[in-house]
Amino acid sequence: MLFFKYHALGNSFLVVESGPSRRTRTELSRLARTICDPQRGIGADGVLHLSAHKGVDRRVDVYNADGSWAERSGNGLRIAALYLAMRAPTKRQFTFHMGGERCVAELTNRISGGQLVRADLGKPDFVARNVPMRADRKYVINSPIKVGGTRLDLTCLSVGNPHCVLFVDGFDFDWKKLGRELETASIFPKGTNVEFVRPISRRKLQVRDWERGVGATGSSGTGAAAATCAAVMLGLAERNCEVQFESGSLRVYWRQDTGSIELSGPVQFIAQGEFQLPPKL
Repeated sequence: MLFFKYHALGNSFLVVESGPSRRTRTELSRLARTICDPQRGIGADGVLHLSAHKGVDRRVDVYNADGSWAERSGNGLRIAALYLAMRAPTKRQFTFHMGGERCVAELTNRISGGQLVRADLGKPDFVARNVPMRADRKYVINSPIKVGGTRLDLTCLSVGNPHCVLFVDGFDFDWKKLGRELETASIFPKGTNVEFVRPISRRKLQVRDWERGVGATGSSGTGAAAATCAAVMLGLAERNCEVQFESGSLRVYWRQDTGSIELSGPVQFIAQGEFQLPPKL
């Protein structure tokens, strides 16, 4: 199988395309676990499986390194756009079917070693049952929630996939351990992504991201979007924000006129090659 590896600020994906016959979700889950393994495979945070779909350039299915299906990936969406652009150099904008919705991504400026790509992630949803999460209130916005015997002030929302945002004064605590506990907490029936957010100014946020099915990642596109939207709801940030990860920054603009989230940042091509499929695949 041919693979193409890209990263967006350290959040790496392997792009594969379907052949004449589409693989089942079980097969793709098994493929993701195998090919993302850094010892027995290529190594990555996830797989982007591209296939033909009516009315769009491609359907994109996102599988995490543990084989779980992810509804949406902001970085994955932008990577898919660069992948197609490298095969159609005159085209700059692409449409995708991802997580049951139509998404758009476009290439903007060239940068050293890569490409800036902007994507429209749609509107955030703060209704608790749509995140989804189990709660006794309609919205969980800076609300006290007990997780593992600890009371935490959480803000939960969906940006096409579930997110739990916790505002902090710094990162000098075991945020990875807490991220793992929140990801699998019983209040999140489908698990959740977790963002630890330190506001620097009204236009700059620092974030550490714990990604569902992956763990700590260099960056997260939907995580940056969730962090910004949560900060805006709490009056801590403007709608146009720089989100700083340890590996670099993404730009998020939560438009007031349309309610949609625009995500922009760098994408870089790493490598391509052939992966020897195991017998069961």
